Amino acid sequence: MKGLHRLCFIALFLMALLVAGVIFALVFRLSFRELWYALSSAEVLFALRLSLLTSLAAIAIALVLGLPSGYILARQSFRGKAILDTLLDIPLVMTPLVAGVGLLFLFGQTFLGRHLARVGINLIFSPWGAVLAQAFIAAPIIARTCKAAFEEVSPRYEWAAQTLGLSPLRTFFRITLPMARQGILSGIVLAWARAIGEFGATLMVAGSTRMKTETLPIAVFLNISSGEIGIALSCALILIAVGFIILLILKQIGNNQRSELSMKEVG
Repeated sequence: MKGLHRLCFIALFLMALLVAGVIFALVFRLSFRELWYALSSAEVLFALRLSLLTSLAAIAIALVLGLPSGYILARQSFRGKAILDTLLDIPLVMTPLVAGVGLLFLFGQTFLGRHLARVGINLIFSPWGAVLAQAFIAAPIIARTCKAAFEEVSPRYEWAAQTLGLSPLRTFFRITLPMARQGILSGIVLAWARAIGEFGATLMVAGSTRMKTETLPIAVFLNISSGEIGIALSCALILIAVGFIILLILKQIGNNQRSELSMKEVG
């Protein structure tokens, strides 16, 4: 057993060393003066602001679509459910670049895009294209985590609430949703992390125009391509910092969930 534990610790150490090495290589590639100059540049500030705006808009859309989808998949049985459930998982395993090509064709000048253009809605090669791409990637994550969260809530609570006179809608908002909130919050945070770091689909749908559709991942790509290492690494470090904060939030949500479960078991 000691030998097994020793091998596991070696594997853990090597993984931690690799992650730390990558972060070290990024952080110490720039001097503090170069980093400060890059972080205060108009391009980095624009990319950060656009990334926040597009990712938050994408999460709002993904939540509107994913939350009810997760609930109906968790609570109802219907013909074709397995096929539909599997279909919603396709974006999770689809290469983002391929997803972006599909969105480009769907909302371009051939299918839906042609009809949307008639009413003045142009999504392709615009910031709204970034929102579309990020929402496409984030919605299945929210749907999947919401489904798991709702499955953890016993339907008996809903039945009891309805026997006491609550309507199904009020039961959902007053009973089911609060009981599933920890899992839903975890899904939202995870989906937001995925959206703000999305590159492939965003590149295909929104394009890579500086100071127009330049999110943080796009800024990394553009500046690496043009040799502006300072700007590229600054955007990369912002993404790492955001990811670190998101991981802390997820861990805190998980700790709160475990504490609630422990209190229920004691009670």
